[in-house]
Amino acid sequence: MAAEDPSVSGVSGRYATALFELARDEQSVDQVRADLDKFEALLNESADLKRLVRSPVFAADAQLKALTAVLDKAGVSGTSAKFLKVLTANRRLFAVADVIRAYRALVAKFKGEATAEVTVAEQLSDKNLDALKAALKSVTGKDVALNVKVDPSIIGGLVVKLGSRMVDSSLRTKLNSIKNAMKEAG
Repeated sequence: MAAEDPSVSGVSGRYATALFELARDEQSVDQVRADLDKFEALLNESADLKRLVRSPVFAADAQLKALTAVLDKAGVSGTSAKFLKVLTANRRLFAVADVIRAYRALVAKFKGEATAEVTVAEQLSDKNLDALKAALKSVTGKDVALNVKVDPSIIGGLVVKLGSRMVDSSLRTKLNSIKNAMKEAG
């Protein structure tokens, strides 16, 4: 399955494929995705956890002990916790963000979903998220899972990447194009 999807390759693709096949066999695909999302949120919120995950200076047993404490506190257990511990034991925890991304791609393909990367200036309301999902579904004909990133530097509007297509309606891009047009005219 990993060979069919170019976004799921390399070390992260192999680990994600193994996790996906195990979760599919155990009928826990959604639970594992929820656990990985929870872990990714923790990773994004904590500089210390990022350092633990990325730094090669931590011994595997120290990294495993710290990770176990984090997973217990976060309520991540079962297949997801065992998988993250295997990544740690194999000294591959640094690749966890890529593994999570690859796992999401496999789940989306399995469920017939498309995944869109959306960048916004400020968090969208549930109403706006639903409207965006509906608009993307009308374009693709598939259910669309959204990975929303907040980036205040785009000032306003949004940037949507869906497969090979990208729509940039950010205010920053519009202001830059006006600035370039003024430079050419003057």
